[in-house]
Amino acid sequence: MKAAVVGASGYVGGELLRLLLRHPRVESLQAVSARAAGEPVARVHPNLRKSTALAFDPPEALRPSDVLFAAVPHGESAPRMAEWMASARRVIDLGADFRLRAADRYPEYYGFEHPRPELLAGAVYGLPELHRAALASAPVVAGPGCMAAASILALAPLARAGVIDPEHVVVDTKTGSSASGAEPGPAGAHAERSGAMRLYSPAGHRHTAEIEQETGCRVAMSCHGVEAVRGVLATCHAYVRAPVTEKELWRIYRAAYADEPFVRLVHEASGVHRVPEPKILSGTNYCDIGFAADPHAGRVVAVAALDNLGKGAAGNAVQCWNAAEGFPETLGLEFPGLHPI
Repeated sequence: MKAAVVGASGYVGGELLRLLLRHPRVESLQAVSARAAGEPVARVHPNLRKSTALAFDPPEALRPSDVLFAAVPHGESAPRMAEWMASARRVIDLGADFRLRAADRYPEYYGFEHPRPELLAGAVYGLPELHRAALASAPVVAGPGCMAAASILALAPLARAGVIDPEHVVVDTKTGSSASGAEPGPAGAHAERSGAMRLYSPAGHRHTAEIEQETGCRVAMSCHGVEAVRGVLATCHAYVRAPVTEKELWRIYRAAYADEPFVRLVHEASGVHRVPEPKILSGTNYCDIGFAADPHAGRVVAVAALDNLGKGAAGNAVQCWNAAEGFPETLGLEFPGLHPI
C-alpha cells in the first residue's frame, strides 16, 4: 500500500516514519513537510540514518495514497480535510480537529469554530479498544490525545461496569517534554524544563472533553509536566457507588482487556514495577494499566502509562490503520521496549 505522512518533520511525524518504513504492507512512503521541504528525512530525524533516503516533499507535491497520516497542529486539519480525502482512501488525523463529535465544544476547548462540522459525524474516534468495529468503514479516523488515551483506557471499564459515580472522577496526568512538540514555547526550554514538576493546567485542559465524551463521566482534570522526554502517567481517582474489592476490579479489567494486544494489566505484589511505569514503555505501543481499591476514601485509583508518541499518537495510529484494513493489529508494532533504560 501507499502511505503518506503530512507534518512528517515533527516528533509524531518522525515516529510515524520510523514505524511505516518497516511496516510489511507499506510499499511506498511519502514524507510531507512545509517546514523541511527538500531536506533529507534523516537530517531532521537522525535515528533514521541509513534507514531511508527519503527527502521531505512540500505540501503541494502530495501524491495519491491508500492512507494519509496527518500530524499537523490543532486547527490545521479541518480546512484541508476535503483535499486529503480526495487524495487518500483513508485519513488518520493525529490532531484534535475531529476528536469531538459536538461542534459546539471546539470554541470552548480549542478556541475556534469548526470549519467542517458536517464531517464530524463520519469521523471515528481512534481507540481500537473502544471502536474497533467502526474503523473499517471510517474515511476519517481521529487519533486521541495522549493523556486522553491513557485516561480513557483506565476509566472506561469502570464506567461501563457501573461501579463508579460518573459525576465524581478526578484525573491527574504527568507528561514528558516531547508532548509539547518539536517547536515548543519558552516553557519547553531546557533551563525552564529541567528539574521541573510543573502544574501547567490546573483545570480545563482540552483533553477533558475527550475523556468525558468516551467515558460518560464528568471529569476534573489537572496536568503536570515532569522531567522526562517521553511518557504519560494518568492517575485517575474514581469514587465508587458501593464498596468494591480488588478481586472485582481484576474481573472488570480482565473482561475488558484480556484479548487486547496492546493493553497489559500491571498489578504486582512486589518488585520495582508494581504499577505502570511510562519509562519502560518508550518506543512501544503498549498501555499498561494498574488499579487499587481504596475503601477508606470510597474510591478506585486507576493508573495508566504509555509513550505519548507511541500508544498516545503514532503507534496507535498505525494500530488503527491495521485494524481498519483487516491486518493483524500488531503488524509493525512488535517492539517490546527496553529495560533498563
